[in-house]
Amino acid sequence: MKAHLYCDILKRSMIPSLQKLGRSRRAVFQHDTDPKHTSKRTTALLKRLRVKVMDWPSMSPDLNPVEHLWGLLRRRVEEHKVSDIHQLCDVVMEEWKRVPVATCEALLNSVPRRVQAVLENNGGTKY
Repeated sequence: MKAHLYCDILKRSMIPSLQKLGRSRRAVFQHDTDPKHTSKRTTALLKRLRVKVMDWPSMSPDLNPVEHLWGLLRRRVEEHKVSDIHQLCDVVMEEWKRVPVATCEALLNSVPRRVQAVLENNGGTKY
């Protein structure tokens, strides 16, 4: 994915979500140091829209809870035998809807513990 596509996704999805939340002053957007996230285009868009972005060090362990959720979803989808892209899309949506809210809450609640473990391991990923 290139920065222009990433910016389009931000404008179509993330920005409307922030607006629905009332642009809470406490809201902070988090993404990693992937080149499309740190590009001049993306940085300018987020600055223009006054989106607070969490600082994220390069070469850091991935503590983003959504990455763990994607892993869970992938494992569930791989349990199915799909024969084409349309069936794959259906299975992904079906499995996504089955993810309990409690799973998402547990992932979010685990962030402070995992961050602390990384700090205690001097940046290691032993969590």
